[in-house]
This record gives sequence, structure tokens and C-alpha cells, in this order.
Amino acid sequence: MNNVFIVTPSYLIKKKRDFTAGIKQLKMLGFNVINPEFSKTLPSPQEKAMQIHGALADPGVDMLLALRGGYSAMKSLPFIDFELIKKHPRIIAGFSDMSALLNPISERTGLTTLHAPMVINLGTPTAFTLKSLINAVKGYPEKNLLKGARCKVYRSGSATGILKGGNLITLTALIATDWEIDTADSILFLEDVDEKLHQVDRYLTQWILAGKFKGIKALILGDFRGIRSRQVYDILASQLELDVPVLHCPNIGHVADKITLPIGAEVELNTEHKQLLIRNMSFPGGRP
Repeated sequence: MNNVFIVTPSYLIKKKRDFTAGIKQLKMLGFNVINPEFSKTLPSPQEKAMQIHGALADPGVDMLLALRGGYSAMKSLPFIDFELIKKHPRIIAGFSDMSALLNPISERTGLTTLHAPMVINLGTPTAFTLKSLINAVKGYPEKNLLKGARCKVYRSGSATGILKGGNLITLTALIATDWEIDTADSILFLEDVDEKLHQVDRYLTQWILAGKFKGIKALILGDFRGIRSRQVYDILASQLELDVPVLHCPNIGHVADKITLPIGAEVELNTEHKQLLIRNMSFPGGRP
């Protein structure tokens, strides 16, 4: 039995029925939700960090799962005790705004975190999403992260690196802060949702000017709902000489069929076979 503690790093779920549906699905999957109470009060940044610390201090907790995304997870970064996370490793999962926590936690502790569906996404999940999530929670017995995904190759090749990334606008906000992600030697994946083309252009240009694409081993473009992946690729190709493999995977991001990705794992991308294989990772695997 995997004991799950729900954390609130970003927004609240507005409708109780959406929360209840997510909790019900978790229970159907065999998870025991330790705190299944519907909350109407958004914690302060300090309280969000304390919530995480409290869950880590509980030996009965196997996984910390984010309630939902939205905004404000980054506000809790100054209050998070990364040494505590390292000493009490747990599965930490979420995506979207949680990208602001998943990457710094992985970089500062050496642990793998999960870019995964949250409570709000589990009310009406697809079989594809659930299969990928369960594979992740079990420690990835299926090593090919792109199995079953329809991918498009923009630049062929193979590369090995540390998997990092997530929501573009969220990670852009970390640039020039103490929690800016180190993209060197990474296989970087990016996604976003409902942003206009000129906004995505602005974010990506900031990454280019900040040198964030220098030294990456490969780039995976996820879903950019409302914008075609080719448009995103063209923004980069018009300003950069892309000499690394570039792949589009529509199952990364705010999508129904969602792949759960291990941030911080060493992975190998092979565009010919359209494979993203796990080579090594420090997976918490529940209790220490």
C-alpha cells in the first residue's frame, strides 16, 4: 500500500466534487490517502513549506502528491529545507507550477522527482495516464518513457543526459534566482498551456539570451496547447544553431494522455527508435 499525503504548493481546487473524484481514483488505484479532507484555505508560502516538512517527518508517508498547479509554488522555495528532503527521501510528484519545486529539489538532493498528474487531473484520467503513473510509482519497470507515444523528430540523433524541465513560463520565472535550473548536460523538456505565440517567443528568447540552451544534450518539446510544436521549434531554430536531437512528444504537458517523467534521472534519447530510456536514477521508492 502506498500512503499518499496531499500537499498544496500552488492553488486550491475550487470545486469539492473535483477533489473528491481525484481522491476516489487514488483509492481505486490502491493508494491510501492520509489527508483526504477538502481544504478551502490556501496556505502561506511558509505554511506550504511546513506542510512538506511535516509530511517528510511522518514515517508512514510514501509519496507527496500535489493538489493542483496554478501559481505560487516558487514562493515557498526560500523556506524549504532541502537537507531534510535528502535525509527523508519520499516520492514527490506533480507538474505545471510544481516544476518550480521538482527541479530544485532534484538538483539539491540528488533525488528523482516525478513530473506527474496531480489530484485535480485524476478525476477523469485516461488508461494511458494511469498506466504511466503506476509504472513510475513502481520505480519504472518499463524503462522506455516514450512507449506508446506518437513522437515527431525535428532533429535526429541520440544523446544521454539528466532529464530536467517542465512548464516553460514557471521555469522562466526562476532564471536569475538562486533556484534557476542548471541545464548543462541535460535532456531538457518544455511544455506550456494556453500561452500566446508571442509570449512563448518571449520566454524562449529569454532562455536563449540567458544561455540556457548552451550545453544541453537534447531537447524534447511537449504540448503547447494552442500553439503547434513546429512553431515552437521555429522560434528556437531562427535564433539558435540547434546541434542536438530535438523531438516533439504530444504526451508531455497539460494533456489527457500524460507521461509521468522522472526529473533528475539519467536518460538516453534515441530519435531513430523514438525511445527515451532510463539509465540510472536515485528513486526514493517510498520510505527510506
